[in-house]
Amino acid sequence: MITAIDVIRSKRDGLELSTDQIDWVIDAYTRGEVADEQMSALAMAIFLNGAVPREIADWTAAMIRSGITLDLSGVGKPCVDKHSTGGVGDKITLPLAPLVACFGVAVPQLSGRGLGHTGGTLDKLESIPGFDVDLTEERVVAQLREVGAVVCAATGDLAPADKKLYALRDTTATVESIPLIASSIMSKKIAEGADAIVLDVKVGSGAFMKDFADAKTLAETMVRLGADHGVDTRALLTDMSIPLGRTAGNALEVRESLEVLAGGGPADVVELTVELAREMLAAAGRTDADPAEALADGRAMDTWRSMVAAQGGWPDAALPVARETMDVTADTDGYVVDVDAYAVGVAAWRLGAGRTRQGLPVQAGAGVEILKTVGEQVRAGDPVFRLHTDTPDRFEAAAESLAGQWQVGPEPAKRGPMVLDRLA
Repeated sequence: MITAIDVIRSKRDGLELSTDQIDWVIDAYTRGEVADEQMSALAMAIFLNGAVPREIADWTAAMIRSGITLDLSGVGKPCVDKHSTGGVGDKITLPLAPLVACFGVAVPQLSGRGLGHTGGTLDKLESIPGFDVDLTEERVVAQLREVGAVVCAATGDLAPADKKLYALRDTTATVESIPLIASSIMSKKIAEGADAIVLDVKVGSGAFMKDFADAKTLAETMVRLGADHGVDTRALLTDMSIPLGRTAGNALEVRESLEVLAGGGPADVVELTVELAREMLAAAGRTDADPAEALADGRAMDTWRSMVAAQGGWPDAALPVARETMDVTADTDGYVVDVDAYAVGVAAWRLGAGRTRQGLPVQAGAGVEILKTVGEQVRAGDPVFRLHTDTPDRFEAAAESLAGQWQVGPEPAKRGPMVLDRLA
């Protein structure tokens, strides 16, 4: 007979958990037989003692079995999913999903909300008047068949064990565990039923993983988990030392995404969107496709408009604008040589673009606009950041988070490559 105490003791003492132990504890926790305090102890034991690849694979499989798996066989075209580990200004899903879809590849993006300094794709999309993120499985399949792209919330039936465990980890200082991160991400992604998955693993101050070696280990672990379940899984390790693009905030990022879909936008956002699109299209067997051309000629914008309309949104509606703005200015002449991504994310959060706990509302128009980024010249008094919020009493705390976290130097700095490594 397996008990929670025996499972906790095994991992506490550095032993490997058996497949039967893992299957039992995930199932019992999902059903409420294992208490939160017991699962907290087990999560901490895994955090401290780690897990071998077989344990991570078993843990992931058990979480997948805790709920349903989407059946996308009725879509009638290859389905490729993308997942980002999160960062500041990471609006890539918005232009990427319609860009890939316009080549006849279905993109089922089941996304999440922001928490803390990283933004959430659903919060961004909900700044579009009328946009509905709560879709049934039938609507998801129909929209993938007809439009090719859908970005919506995951239902509670997908990997419910992960939903419970993630909330627990967030309150017990056990989030930063590669086995638990990898199994959390991949259980949901595999349960979504896509034929292939492309992972965007961020590295840097604004990312979940600050260290390149840790990020690579996480990417390798997730690629292996995908392969274990017969899903073609690839990963790009990408730079998140400075924010992506020039905005961090919900409607601000939608507006910037529309610039990209219209053939413009910041060079780094365009570069990463195109790189990820190439990986997704290659995974679908479309190696002849040119995503850069589809951004330039308007095809991706057409698909975006169809996707927004299919989810109840108004493609031509004005996006929300914050009632108040404040500029942060340069003290000296020179060139911007560094902008700390984490600091910008915290500033956007303090302005109302993010939340301190799940369930709280966000301000659609709040956030940070980066007027001068790395490599650009400034003069004393020039605005470098523009802060947006409906509640001006937030300005002081947001400005404090930026103080000392961006630098001006005498010589222009050049940003390194967006893509640091590829794994497949």
